[in-house]
Amino acid sequence: MAETFQIDINADVGEGIDNESEIMPYLSSCNIACEGHAGDDYTMREAVRLAKKHNVKIGAHPSFPDKVNFGRVVFDISDVDLYVSILSQTLVLKYIAEEQGVVLNHIKPHGALYNLAAKNEKTAKVIVNVIKRMEQPVKLYAPYNSIISEIAKNENIEVIYEGFADRNYNEDLSLVSRKNDNALLSNKDAILQHVLRMIKYQKIKTISGVEVSIKASTLCVHGDTKNAIEILKYLNLELPKNRIKIQ
Repeated sequence: MAETFQIDINADVGEGIDNESEIMPYLSSCNIACEGHAGDDYTMREAVRLAKKHNVKIGAHPSFPDKVNFGRVVFDISDVDLYVSILSQTLVLKYIAEEQGVVLNHIKPHGALYNLAAKNEKTAKVIVNVIKRMEQPVKLYAPYNSIISEIAKNENIEVIYEGFADRNYNEDLSLVSRKNDNALLSNKDAILQHVLRMIKYQKIKTISGVEVSIKASTLCVHGDTKNAIEILKYLNLELPKNRIKIQ
């Protein structure tokens, strides 16, 4: 019998794009902006409502507290203040979710915070310490072979390795900078091949053409990618044909 695979598909939501009602039916988990780079009580409640309706797992998407730069540049902040900010952002969403009878499944840092924690031990420890403060176990969405994933595993936190369906990679598994023209993938067939390589062969083809090893149990399609809905529909259609179950 041919081998079968499983994958979670996530997207960052509540970031002001206002396409959650279209995206949510094609996701199995979501990462909700919680006032750091975007979002407010209304957008969080609406995202939680839609996620609950479509049986989508809910995660917090905390950021550097920097709405001016949408959390996409490293923010000058002490470790103590960063801890307080991330904890506050996460708890706000946690309480909103609990109001609707939903539990927080995971935390996925946003933007520059995500990228920095992948390689910076101090920043990674701040995020891990926030997760340790949660009353119930909360998973971490993080890159494969990253510093934060190793620290989290050593603290007995469940790590879900994340790959990016709509982003190109460098050889060190960092994402190609959004400043570069080749940072984003938008062609749905190219994205499908990119995703199939990750899931079936645990490989990623980098922009230099070199293949490197990767592990991914969840794949992100960014909600602000111009054709995000088309990409998600296509993946939902094509992955099962390739013996990959979305869950």
